[in-house]
Amino acid sequence: MSLDMYATMRLNVDMKSNPVMAIGDVAARFGLAPHVLRHWEAMGLLAPARAEGDRRRYGRDDLYRIAVILRAREAGIGLEDLRQMLTTTDPAARRELLHRHREDLVRRIAAAQAQLDLLDCALTCDHEDFSSCRHFQAMLTERVEQAAAPSAVPVGQ
Repeated sequence: MSLDMYATMRLNVDMKSNPVMAIGDVAARFGLAPHVLRHWEAMGLLAPARAEGDRRRYGRDDLYRIAVILRAREAGIGLEDLRQMLTTTDPAARRELLHRHREDLVRRIAAAQAQLDLLDCALTCDHEDFSSCRHFQAMLTERVEQAAAPSAVPVGQ
Protein backbone atom coordinates (compact mmCIF):
# COMPACT_ATOMS: atom_id res chain seq x y z
CA MET A 1 0.00 0.00 0.00
CA SER A 2 2.77 2.47 0.86
CA LEU A 3 4.48 1.85 -2.52
CA ASP A 4 1.28 2.74 -4.38
CA MET A 5 0.95 5.88 -2.31
CA TYR A 6 4.58 6.81 -3.08
CA ALA A 7 4.02 6.27 -6.82
CA THR A 8 0.90 8.44 -6.74
CA MET A 9 2.69 11.19 -4.83
CA ARG A 10 5.64 11.02 -7.24
CA LEU A 11 3.29 11.29 -10.23
CA ASN A 12 1.58 14.34 -8.72
CA VAL A 13 4.93 16.04 -8.03
CA ASP A 14 6.15 15.29 -11.56
CA MET A 15 2.94 16.67 -13.10
CA LYS A 16 3.35 19.93 -11.18
CA SER A 17 7.02 20.31 -12.09
CA ASN A 18 6.51 19.23 -15.72
CA PRO A 19 2.91 19.86 -16.77
CA VAL A 20 1.60 18.02 -19.81
CA MET A 21 -0.69 20.17 -21.90
CA ALA A 22 -2.70 19.71 -25.08
CA ILE A 23 -2.05 21.86 -28.13
CA GLY A 24 -5.16 23.99 -27.60
CA ASP A 25 -4.18 24.76 -24.01
CA VAL A 26 -0.65 25.71 -25.01
CA ALA A 27 -1.85 27.84 -27.90
CA ALA A 28 -4.29 29.67 -25.62
CA ARG A 29 -1.61 30.16 -22.98
CA PHE A 30 0.60 32.01 -25.48
CA GLY A 31 -2.21 33.69 -27.45
CA LEU A 32 -1.47 31.66 -30.57
CA ALA A 33 -3.57 29.66 -32.97
CA PRO A 34 -2.89 25.91 -32.78
CA HIS A 35 -1.87 25.86 -36.45
CA VAL A 36 1.11 28.09 -35.53
CA LEU A 37 2.42 25.41 -33.16
CA ARG A 38 1.88 22.76 -35.85
CA HIS A 39 3.80 24.90 -38.34
CA TRP A 40 6.69 25.35 -35.92
CA GLU A 41 6.71 21.61 -35.38
CA ALA A 42 6.80 20.98 -39.15
CA MET A 43 9.78 23.36 -39.38
CA GLY A 44 11.65 21.44 -36.69
CA LEU A 45 11.37 24.16 -34.04
CA LEU A 46 9.21 22.06 -31.71
CA ALA A 47 9.01 18.35 -31.00
CA PRO A 48 6.19 17.71 -28.51
CA ALA A 49 5.67 14.22 -27.15
CA ARG A 50 2.83 12.15 -28.57
CA ALA A 51 0.13 10.46 -26.53
CA GLU A 52 -2.84 8.25 -27.35
CA GLY A 53 -4.28 8.91 -30.78
CA ASP A 54 -1.05 10.66 -31.84
CA ARG A 55 -2.10 13.75 -29.88
CA ARG A 56 0.58 16.30 -29.12
CA ARG A 57 1.50 16.73 -25.46
CA TYR A 58 3.59 19.71 -24.44
CA GLY A 59 5.78 19.69 -21.33
CA ARG A 60 7.69 22.42 -19.52
CA ASP A 61 10.65 22.27 -21.92
CA ASP A 62 8.27 22.77 -24.85
CA LEU A 63 6.80 25.84 -23.14
CA TYR A 64 10.26 27.33 -22.76
CA ARG A 65 11.05 26.52 -26.41
CA ILE A 66 7.87 28.37 -27.44
CA ALA A 67 8.91 31.34 -25.29
CA VAL A 68 12.32 31.33 -27.03
CA ILE A 69 10.64 31.31 -30.44
CA LEU A 70 8.34 34.18 -29.50
CA ARG A 71 11.17 36.28 -28.07
CA ALA A 72 13.31 35.60 -31.13
CA ARG A 73 10.45 36.65 -33.41
CA GLU A 74 10.01 39.84 -31.36
CA ALA A 75 13.73 40.51 -31.87
CA GLY A 76 13.26 40.20 -35.63
CA ILE A 77 14.79 36.77 -36.11
CA GLY A 78 13.20 34.81 -38.94
CA LEU A 79 12.00 31.26 -38.41
CA GLU A 80 14.60 29.75 -40.73
CA ASP A 81 17.50 31.47 -38.94
CA LEU A 82 15.96 30.50 -35.62
CA ARG A 83 15.69 26.88 -36.75
CA GLN A 84 19.37 26.92 -37.69
CA MET A 85 20.30 28.45 -34.32
CA LEU A 86 18.31 25.88 -32.37
CA THR A 87 19.26 22.80 -34.35
CA THR A 88 22.89 23.33 -35.31
CA THR A 89 25.50 21.29 -33.52
CA ASP A 90 28.22 23.73 -34.59
CA PRO A 91 28.73 26.34 -31.85
CA ALA A 92 30.66 28.64 -34.22
CA ALA A 93 27.78 28.66 -36.73
CA ARG A 94 25.32 29.41 -33.93
CA ARG A 95 27.47 32.26 -32.62
CA GLU A 96 27.79 33.73 -36.13
CA LEU A 97 24.01 33.78 -36.54
CA LEU A 98 23.51 35.22 -33.06
CA HIS A 99 26.15 37.93 -33.63
CA ARG A 100 24.53 38.94 -36.93
CA HIS A 101 21.12 39.26 -35.31
CA ARG A 102 22.58 41.03 -32.29
CA GLU A 103 24.18 43.67 -34.52
CA ASP A 104 20.88 44.20 -36.33
CA LEU A 105 18.99 44.51 -33.03
CA VAL A 106 21.54 46.99 -31.64
CA ARG A 107 21.12 49.09 -34.81
CA ARG A 108 17.30 49.01 -34.50
CA ILE A 109 17.46 49.90 -30.79
CA ALA A 110 19.71 52.88 -31.57
CA ALA A 111 17.27 54.06 -34.26
CA ALA A 112 14.32 53.64 -31.88
CA GLN A 113 16.20 55.56 -29.15
CA ALA A 114 16.86 58.42 -31.59
CA GLN A 115 13.16 58.48 -32.45
CA LEU A 116 12.24 58.50 -28.76
CA ASP A 117 14.68 61.37 -28.12
CA LEU A 118 13.07 63.32 -30.96
CA LEU A 119 9.59 62.77 -29.53
CA ASP A 120 10.77 63.78 -26.05
CA CYS A 121 12.29 66.95 -27.53
CA ALA A 122 9.00 67.81 -29.24
CA LEU A 123 7.07 67.13 -26.03
CA THR A 124 9.21 69.54 -24.03
CA CYS A 125 9.33 72.27 -26.70
CA ASP A 126 7.37 75.47 -25.95
CA HIS A 127 7.43 76.77 -29.53
CA GLU A 128 4.13 77.03 -31.36
CA ASP A 129 5.67 74.98 -34.20
CA PHE A 130 8.22 72.62 -32.67
CA SER A 131 9.62 71.76 -36.11
CA SER A 132 11.00 75.32 -36.37
CA CYS A 133 12.71 75.09 -32.97
CA ARG A 134 16.52 75.26 -33.32
CA HIS A 135 17.02 72.60 -30.63
CA PHE A 136 14.59 70.26 -32.40
CA GLN A 137 16.21 71.00 -35.78
CA ALA A 138 19.64 70.26 -34.32
CA MET A 139 18.45 66.73 -33.59
CA LEU A 140 17.58 66.34 -37.28
CA THR A 141 20.74 67.86 -38.77
CA GLU A 142 22.35 64.51 -39.59
CA ARG A 143 19.19 63.36 -41.38
CA VAL A 144 18.96 66.61 -43.37
CA GLU A 145 22.62 66.34 -44.39
CA GLN A 146 22.20 62.70 -45.47
CA ALA A 147 19.24 63.71 -47.62
CA ALA A 148 21.36 66.35 -49.36
CA ALA A 149 24.20 63.91 -50.14
CA PRO A 150 24.64 63.13 -53.88
CA SER A 151 24.27 59.40 -53.21
CA ALA A 152 20.76 59.86 -51.86
CA VAL A 153 18.07 58.06 -53.87
CA PRO A 154 15.39 60.45 -55.21
CA VAL A 155 11.96 60.17 -53.59
CA GLY A 156 9.65 57.84 -55.46
CA GLN A 157 12.36 55.52 -56.78
